[in-house]
Amino acid sequence: MGKILCFVYERMADFEMTLACHMLGWDPEKQLVTIGYEKAPIIAASKIQYLPNISVKEAINQDDVDALIIPGGFERECKDELVELVQKFHSEKKLICAICAGPEFLAKAGILNEHLYTTTLSEDYFKENGIEDCFPRQNYLEEKVVRHENVITAKGMSFVDFAIEILDYFKMFENTEEKEACAKAYKGE
Repeated sequence: MGKILCFVYERMADFEMTLACHMLGWDPEKQLVTIGYEKAPIIAASKIQYLPNISVKEAINQDDVDALIIPGGFERECKDELVELVQKFHSEKKLICAICAGPEFLAKAGILNEHLYTTTLSEDYFKENGIEDCFPRQNYLEEKVVRHENVITAKGMSFVDFAIEILDYFKMFENTEEKEACAKAYKGE
């Protein structure tokens, strides 16, 4: 059974990944596993409490993992063990997905130097907040969602497109028409 690791952390924007998780649950071969820095409850931006199944350190040695999903959020502490996990998955060509501010973790792990990407975090955001911009801006695309090889990134309000692109990566649609119809249905179009 292929595991999908979902990184949960304090004040994460959980809505950005819950649709993807819901849809991945359609596949009985996929197992969703929440990971956190500690196996202790966290409170998301929605005020919903999450309890990670395993720690990020434990996730590094997990077998049968297909993907990692990282939502955006407001307290984006990037610890060494998450950098190690992202780099390991990248070297193994496993799917790595990040949305909104989540790509900041990928930038800090150094993998966006090799991939086209998008993010909600602009150059102005870093300037206005007096923070060093960790993104390789030469690879940035002003798009809702970007899929480049084994990396999917999206802007925060593009969570439907993000979910659809993840499902498409796993070939969960019969064809392009089914993919487009699913996207329209979830967007209420």
